[in-house]
Amino acid sequence: MTALLEISGLHVAVNGTSILNGVDLRVDAGEVHAIMGPKGSGKSTLAGVIAGRESYEVRRGTIRYDGIDLLSLEPEERAHRGVFLAFQYPVEIPGVTNMEFLKAAVDATREANGEQALSAVEFMKRARATAQTLELSAEFLKRGVNEGFSGGEKKRNEIVQLMMLEPRLAVLDETDSGLDIDALQVVARAVNSLRADDRAMILVTHYQRLLDHIVPDVVHVLSGGRIVRSGGSELALELEERGYGWLETAS
Repeated sequence: MTALLEISGLHVAVNGTSILNGVDLRVDAGEVHAIMGPKGSGKSTLAGVIAGRESYEVRRGTIRYDGIDLLSLEPEERAHRGVFLAFQYPVEIPGVTNMEFLKAAVDATREANGEQALSAVEFMKRARATAQTLELSAEFLKRGVNEGFSGGEKKRNEIVQLMMLEPRLAVLDETDSGLDIDALQVVARAVNSLRADDRAMILVTHYQRLLDHIVPDVVHVLSGGRIVRSGGSELALELEERGYGWLETAS
């Protein structure tokens, strides 16, 4: 079976400094993978490289998505093909409402895939229902993208985008940061509702608490720019109990 995402020997630098030092990762459709690791281990760099952030220099290695050379595609082409990144630090876009932003993103994706645009009525219906799923009011859709939002609102807004775009590969970079326990449960329910046989998700997180609500099929530990350990969901529990230091002596 062809992997939905297959990363081989990936070396990446940021501003001339090596961050990823030979990452190998395979994610099949239908799976949820969690990537954990200490601060500075390269988790967000890996997420950004998959999405095509331009500040990263890929020195060696390959990333194949659905059999295609992902590194050869521009960020918007990756998005059109179903690659989605929920940012660790979502940016504000003053002057552009959430509704306008979502409509432009959905329209562009559907057009790129030869699909007919949603009618204004159908789009509004979906957008309002999706916002309600994240316990956000309809007025939220009229606000500027992330403008004046709390940390929790920004993270829930990322999940609204995720649900509206329905990507095949979703990378969620520390979606749990800034969420209280109630908001975390709301976000987790929404993410779990998107689990499907033809979709894969990668959860980047420091902490076990997210994985109590979104149980991964596989947990990977990224340390020193490499994946040094992989296992089932029980690995996250062991990391919560023992930290990351023991991995250096065990590897």
